[in-house]
Amino acid sequence: MIVSTKGRYALRVMVSFAQRDSEEYIPLKEIAVEEEISQKYLESIMTVLSKAGFVDAVHGKGGGYRLNRKPEEYTIGSILKLTEGSLAAVSCTAQGASACSRTECCQAKPMWDKLDKMIDDFFEGITLADLLKDSMK
Repeated sequence: MIVSTKGRYALRVMVSFAQRDSEEYIPLKEIAVEEEISQKYLESIMTVLSKAGFVDAVHGKGGGYRLNRKPEEYTIGSILKLTEGSLAAVSCTAQGASACSRTECCQAKPMWDKLDKMIDDFFEGITLADLLKDSMK
């Protein structure tokens, strides 16, 4: 499993929001400059986060983005699954993967399933708040 720039950037932005006053809307341009992310690329990421209800968006003057929940309520797994589509280690175990003709007799499938569960449990067990606490140590 390799997390793409889309997933890593979304996570960086969400952590940045978690560090701020939750009532303040942050303009896209400001986020792009602070996080050193192309504004156009960031726009596509923010659209995904907004449509999924992870952030609130206000357009126009004084607008921008902000978290709509407490940092404790966002798991890293939920953010990465939203942006990556899947955290599966191999394509045959990803949700929606086309059926492999060897699924029933594959000796390695249980191992891949176990790895997927470990990855999912790991990322679902970490919140934005946890990342903030860890960075302060």
